Amino acid sequence: MSRPIFATSAALLMVSSLLAQQPDPALRDDALKALRSAVAFYHGKAARHGGYVYYSTPDMKERWGEGKASDTTVFVQPPGTPTVGMAFLAAHAATGEDAFLTAARDTAEALVSGQLQSGGWTQTVEFGPARRVGKYRNGKGGSWNSSSLDDGQTQAALQFLMRADQALGFKNKMIHDAVEYGLAALLKAQFPNGAFPQVWTGPVDAKKPVAKAKYPEYDWKTEGKVKEYWGLYTLNDGLAGSVADTLILAHEIYKDDRYKAALAKLGDFLVLAQMPDPQPGWCQQYTFDMAPAWARKFEPPAITGWESQDAMVTLIKIARHTGQKRYLDPIPPALAYFTKRLLPDGRLARFYELKTDKPLYMDAEYRLTHDDSTAPTHYGWKQPSRLKQIDAAYQDAKAGVVPKAKAAVDAAEVRRIIRELDADGRWVSTYRGEPLVGQPKFADGFRYVSSAAFSRNVETLSAYLSATKK
Repeated sequence: MSRPIFATSAALLMVSSLLAQQPDPALRDDALKALRSAVAFYHGKAARHGGYVYYSTPDMKERWGEGKASDTTVFVQPPGTPTVGMAFLAAHAATGEDAFLTAARDTAEALVSGQLQSGGWTQTVEFGPARRVGKYRNGKGGSWNSSSLDDGQTQAALQFLMRADQALGFKNKMIHDAVEYGLAALLKAQFPNGAFPQVWTGPVDAKKPVAKAKYPEYDWKTEGKVKEYWGLYTLNDGLAGSVADTLILAHEIYKDDRYKAALAKLGDFLVLAQMPDPQPGWCQQYTFDMAPAWARKFEPPAITGWESQDAMVTLIKIARHTGQKRYLDPIPPALAYFTKRLLPDGRLARFYELKTDKPLYMDAEYRLTHDDSTAPTHYGWKQPSRLKQIDAAYQDAKAGVVPKAKAAVDAAEVRRIIRELDADGRWVSTYRGEPLVGQPKFADGFRYVSSAAFSRNVETLSAYLSATKK
């Protein structure tokens, strides 16, 4: 459950409100040529069955996602297939060129092939033999039927497919049917209190009680571990925000009030899930009687800095989209609480101990401790603070102020992107020890091609071309 990286075509979606720029005809021509070259390479060489992974060698012979990927595996989890598809859609919206829409359609059809019978997606789509193959809605595949909201897997797939459905004029029946099937399954995965599980295989129990968050009535340090924690009420890794984005987009595109109602229910859950004073934050997951719960062995019941910030941002989104300012009420006490809990370096702890507020970590043997000196390095025990930005967004939402327009695309950045594209249409990166999604074990100096970099650069070029149209 690493922190997800979502490419949502934000550069394109905000382009109508970009500040006006004086077009440079030569730079526009170069940007368009670079866009065509990059998409032609990625669509033609990096795709497998229309889908993508996170990283590849420049010759596309070796591929990685969360670990080494076979030639018949594509990744749903961002920054995989949906992330690349969003970039193709951005290029098409900026230029109107059919080649970009064709690339997006092929990507969408790859995702449709991997839709599970339970309605969502898991981490990968397998087009050949693999250790775990999904029970695909098209009748192919194996027995794995667990639709996942972890790391934005189903959310990213649905968001891209909705955008593709719209771009194709709702005329591609296969894509449109997959969207309807997936959104219906998502609604059935929402509990009566508005929460979602991390994973579902079918409709959730519609008889679960609706209650307010409370502290565990047992020694949570040694008791209460749930083996199948993925079926509990979950906020882990930004789940609330990415599900809210999916429901908002569904409502905007299809004008179906079921999605707005589900969004409001999610807001109701976030209100219920705020812990009582004096710790008015949120937790990663909750039991069905609304006590903080264990997940993996390094994810204890605790007040969490990362998920609490996502909960606040999500409540602001929900308040704006529903027009109900009551969803803003939990934010001031949470901001005040976390502002007092900032670490000396200005960050927030991922976990604060229940009732004591002490930053909580695990040591190398995965034992609870207040000392971070031996904490395993694979997990984000400390997270950047977004409290000031959240407070500003809260004040704007409370006052009814529309979010500010994005700044214009930087021409210098566009020139850099064009300059770094090689003659084959690739942006090739060199590994220098930086953390990467999926944590591939690259040696220092290793050269690779990244779906995240491709998508980011394509969206920037697209945004520039849109912003500088005459």
